[in-house]
Amino acid sequence: MARQEKMLAKKTRGRPREDKGSTTVGVRCQDSMLADVDDWRRNQPDLPTRATAIRRLAEIGLKKGK
Repeated sequence: MARQEKMLAKKTRGRPREDKGSTTVGVRCQDSMLADVDDWRRNQPDLPTRATAIRRLAEIGLKKGK
């Protein structure tokens, strides 16, 4: 029985799987656009990461478009 428990508890290799609801998107940006994003995020109270700032800005833009 102990052998079976060892086999069931075997760890997988590599990076853990992410949520099924998230998709990685790679985007290329001009330096001037990144500078604008960095300026915007520096004015936020929690200083989000660049990726979080881009997600927030996309949400803001999508809400305004409705």
